[in-house]
Amino acid sequence: MNVRADGLDIMDKRRPAVSFLYRTLLGRLLLKVLTHPAFSERAGKFLSSHFSRRLIPSFIRRNKIDLSECESTDFASFNDCFTRRIRPELRPVDSDPAALISPCDGMLSAYRIDSGLILPIKQSDFSVADLLEDQELADRFEDGLCLVFRLRVGDYHRYVFFDSGLAHIPREIPGKLHAVSPIALRKYPVFTENSREITLIDTDNFGTAAQIEVGALVVGRIDNHPLCTADTSGIAPVKRGAEKGCFLFGGSTIIILLEKDRAELLSGELDGMSGEVEIPVRLGQRVGTAKQI
Repeated sequence: MNVRADGLDIMDKRRPAVSFLYRTLLGRLLLKVLTHPAFSERAGKFLSSHFSRRLIPSFIRRNKIDLSECESTDFASFNDCFTRRIRPELRPVDSDPAALISPCDGMLSAYRIDSGLILPIKQSDFSVADLLEDQELADRFEDGLCLVFRLRVGDYHRYVFFDSGLAHIPREIPGKLHAVSPIALRKYPVFTENSREITLIDTDNFGTAAQIEVGALVVGRIDNHPLCTADTSGIAPVKRGAEKGCFLFGGSTIIILLEKDRAELLSGELDGMSGEVEIPVRLGQRVGTAKQI
């Protein structure tokens, strides 16, 4: 989304702590510590301890979380609350094989991948090759579709496989963890520096696709479930709507890359494929349709 400078100033005022980290000398010095994975790991351990339970009431109140949706509210730690399970019937997964579903709750934007395009996501530029750290793989998605699902702090932070098929063991790319915000994005190529996990899936309905989880500031880890492989091939069957994993505390992002002519989106708001519009979506919701090849 392109936001005018005055709009960004308003966002800065709403997030003074993030503005301090990215706009002051002292803040940038602190940032070197805060964005180090070791710090994130220690913060994650605290948030997973019973001592962190005192943070839960204010988190629920500030983010207007509806506890009636949860399977259980007996939270052992802050992260237990953050990764709370919502009752399955409240996140139905579209069962139509041709449905392109959202793997998570969040805000969706879309881009057409064009000739090694540098993707201008929220004032930051990066290429698909940078994201994947693999030019040959990036070439497979030339003229394809890039879907970016931005999870806000109060969103449901469990996510699923967007289609059934054969998944390759995820490839983890370690990196610095920068806050996913307009302020951070002006200074750092957030998606190429952040830790991320890339899962290639030979899907049943959308060809070869990549589902990528991207961590953010003070996320202890991207907690993907191990794939159950029947042999040493490193490939395992997965099912649309099956839980893939969850993010621990922090605002995070999921990116789906699709090959050319594999899907078309439903929302006319996203037709421009320029990333200038974000729309709210929920896990399991149909956001597009498979194209007949």
